[in-house]
Amino acid sequence: QVQLVESGGGLVQAGGSLRLSCAASGSIFSINGMGWYRQAPGKQRELVATITSDKGTTYADSVKGRSTISRDNAKNTVYLQMNNLKPEDTAVYYCHTDHVTYYSGGYSHTMYDYWGQGTQVTVSS
Repeated sequence: QVQLVESGGGLVQAGGSLRLSCAASGSIFSINGMGWYRQAPGKQRELVATITSDKGTTYADSVKGRSTISRDNAKNTVYLQMNNLKPEDTAVYYCHTDHVTYYSGGYSHTMYDYWGQGTQVTVSS
């Protein structure tokens, strides 16, 4: 099986920075696009940033210029560096991949639209 494990969340003051990490564990053969989404209380989950397997990136307008998504394909890890954080960035941040192939029981398996458990980011004013 595969797990996406997020880390790096926490409490930070407005204007501060955080770096989120999401490591994919398991006998992974390949991971396609990866990304970060967030969900604030009472709101729908929304896109923050995505990165393709060849490192093309997209950002939500709300974080553009303040955040950088990157990935280390050798470590099956995606990062989100967030700077100049604002109280409205407060949310649970989820790691996502649209497509991961892994080995189990001698066979390859593919999972689509796979999510991590989330990490809380709280920005105080």
